[in-house]
Amino acid sequence: MFINLAPDCLVLPPLLSRPCLVPSRLICILPEILPFSAFCTDEEETSSRLVMGNCFETPAQAVSPTDTRIPSPGRSTTRTTGSDLTATTGKLSTISNSSLGQSIGSSVTIGDAYPEGRILEAPNLVIFTFAELRSATRNFKPDCVLGEGGFGRVYKGWVDEKTLNPTKSGIGMIVAVKKLNPESLQGLEEWQSEVNFLGRLSHPNLVRLLGYCWEEKELLLVYEYMAKGSLENHLFRKGKAYEPLSWDIRMKIAIGAARGLAFLHLSEKQVIYRDFKASNILLDANFVPKLSDFGLAKNGPTGGQSHVTTRVMGTYGYAAPEYVATGHLYVKSDVYGFGVVLLEMLSGLRALDTTRPSGHHNLVDFAKPFLSDRRKLARLMDPRLEGRYPSKAAQQAAQLTVRCLAGDPKSRPSMKEVVETLEHIEVMTSRPRESKSGSPRPLSR
Repeated sequence: MFINLAPDCLVLPPLLSRPCLVPSRLICILPEILPFSAFCTDEEETSSRLVMGNCFETPAQAVSPTDTRIPSPGRSTTRTTGSDLTATTGKLSTISNSSLGQSIGSSVTIGDAYPEGRILEAPNLVIFTFAELRSATRNFKPDCVLGEGGFGRVYKGWVDEKTLNPTKSGIGMIVAVKKLNPESLQGLEEWQSEVNFLGRLSHPNLVRLLGYCWEEKELLLVYEYMAKGSLENHLFRKGKAYEPLSWDIRMKIAIGAARGLAFLHLSEKQVIYRDFKASNILLDANFVPKLSDFGLAKNGPTGGQSHVTTRVMGTYGYAAPEYVATGHLYVKSDVYGFGVVLLEMLSGLRALDTTRPSGHHNLVDFAKPFLSDRRKLARLMDPRLEGRYPSKAAQQAAQLTVRCLAGDPKSRPSMKEVVETLEHIEVMTSRPRESKSGSPRPLSR
């Protein structure tokens, strides 16, 4: 179940276009677009959040928009040969240098603790033609579908690793191609936000956006492929494809996701992710987690303000209570969402599940009392762990979860503190506690 009100209308900055050529394909800094306020109105609201989706989003019914039509920029690129630059026609969006903090040179590092993270001066993205992406996905064949969400379907595609030109299936590099459903009400706004943020943000724990396509009514995004799918699937789905995650892997995922979120919060102009949840954490072949779906991301407060006021969007069960109640969005509203996901990782239970017994539908509401009591905590822990986890480490993780879920945003730790705490938990030398007969009876699930 989702919270849904129309997204904030974005007013974009002036034209900035500086193309450069990279091996046989243009990497382009995006020019300007008409401001979203030209076509986004307060009346454009629906009863459920239209999720932009990720490679493994669950199906969601799209809602038809009003008769407002988005003017197409026309064909996105015109190919040339030799050393000529590819000409960009039409108008796409950009972010000003001030949107995410001042950049120095080609990038800026965010603190000594995250030297691998950087913010590019402007979005550097490959412009794909629709024909290229149709070829890469075998004409968007149904058997290439990776998942589906409110934004549309996500397809597996194949491209050359160096040129990014489409290749035959099984040859080259796999990519994930997200194709907008033309019926999606909020697709363009979220597509825009995805390009603006992921086009400039670079970090090992953020999914890499490779490029985009905009031709006529066709809007597509191209990402690196995440072989293990979403954390949500590994926590809650059954079957041979989803073996139970060990304690060590869960800690690895928690730390990586926390680092990605801390990177966003530590930028000069803080970025609030706004939709932190298990389905938005994707895993590569080595279970390295990466945050995906920046459709709801928003710049943080400025001018000494503690929060930004915005229409409420996000996912029930994960959204911070102060944000749901007032529309006041704090940087630490993200910390609450992280606490919910950490609780899901400890318990193996979904944040919201109406099939559970009465009073247990909301995980945070019924699980909090179990987190502060060692004996009760053992009953809450995911039975798929089979007791193979360090009990002291689990207790510390539970204590951290309680802090993240504090009702007052000021009482929650920063994501930098969360990372440090999780890293400490990871190196704890306690031996795993093996399950024993007579151990506490697990909760009804």
